[in-house]
Amino acid sequence: MYHEIYQKAKSFKTMYPSTIAWRLKAHSKIAEQALNPDEVVDYVFVAQKNDKIYDIISTYVIVLTNQRILMCQKRLLFGYFSTSVQRYMFNDLKVKRGIIWGRIYIDTIKEFIALSNISKAALLEIENKISEHVAKARPDNKS
Repeated sequence: MYHEIYQKAKSFKTMYPSTIAWRLKAHSKIAEQALNPDEVVDYVFVAQKNDKIYDIISTYVIVLTNQRILMCQKRLLFGYFSTSVQRYMFNDLKVKRGIIWGRIYIDTIKEFIALSNISKAALLEIENKISEHVAKARPDNKS
């Protein structure tokens, strides 16, 4: 599974090279360890988990699974950070496109998550994938 997450993160970075992201392999390993045995990876992208253009050292691998949105970062020396958003906790999604990069804002019941330094070309794809991901959790969805 780790290789699947890493390959998808690497593929995203290759497709959108202006997205700022570092240490994808290390972050992907943490994401793989956080997955439940019955989770299926639907989509992976990378971004900085902050709202500052100049802060480029907080790369996260963001994994959309059949159960949740998982955001993971391997710390430089030891430990890691992991954030999990269950689909039913999702409130709103906002996309901002700037001159060079874009930002994704995920509003949940408990927190407001900012993902920045994402290639402008990737924003529509990410928005569509997250919207599809959340729509699957709606009780009125028959699929």
